[in-house]
Amino acid sequence: MKDQQGWKAAKQELAFVDKLTEEENQFLEDNVAEVSYRKGFNIYSMDCDCPGVLLIKSGWVRVYMLSRDGREITLYRMGPGEVCVISAACCLGGMTFEAHIDAETDMEAWLIPSSAYRRLKEQNIYVENFTYEKTVEKFRDVMWVMEQILFMSLEERIAIFLMDETERRESRELKVTQEQIARYIGSAREAVSRVLKEFQKDGIIEQSRGTLRVLDMKKLRGKI
Repeated sequence: MKDQQGWKAAKQELAFVDKLTEEENQFLEDNVAEVSYRKGFNIYSMDCDCPGVLLIKSGWVRVYMLSRDGREITLYRMGPGEVCVISAACCLGGMTFEAHIDAETDMEAWLIPSSAYRRLKEQNIYVENFTYEKTVEKFRDVMWVMEQILFMSLEERIAIFLMDETERRESRELKVTQEQIARYIGSAREAVSRVLKEFQKDGIIEQSRGTLRVLDMKKLRGKI
């Protein structure tokens, strides 16, 4: 049975809801489903059917690109209360996205299947506008990542990553490995290791197995 209270709160993130006809609203109600994914599960890639639009209830997803040599670069993450439309890329007309979406943690979400979402988008201009607004919103995040790769040093990129992570997790102690940092920012683990050793030498961070703690946020900001 659908969690009616949870769905009522979640669908307020869909700016088009108040613009649906009674029939369209009922169609949405009939088709939305609760889903859960385990950490590491691949929700979407170019090689599989797109599941649909996700309204994240709990947990996080990571959207990333994969190079031919297997190197990953994280484009952005999404968490509770956010709406992921890239997982319904097949509904975006001529736009294609060579991206992957993984569950970064165990997660739960509301899923509007791609076939149902496509029908709503074709029938209602407000659904279409919402879709492209969300796509453009995330395109800004992608451009920020590209700017870092093209114009910033590895030291700056790692500093930005650590600052973003402490803010996102609301903690200066991060459960993250050098390999994970390298994967997130699209670099080599060896290069990341060299920079982190310098940060530790400067008293900015301290490292232990699988854990990194930011000691001096002011010095970390100074690296940007």
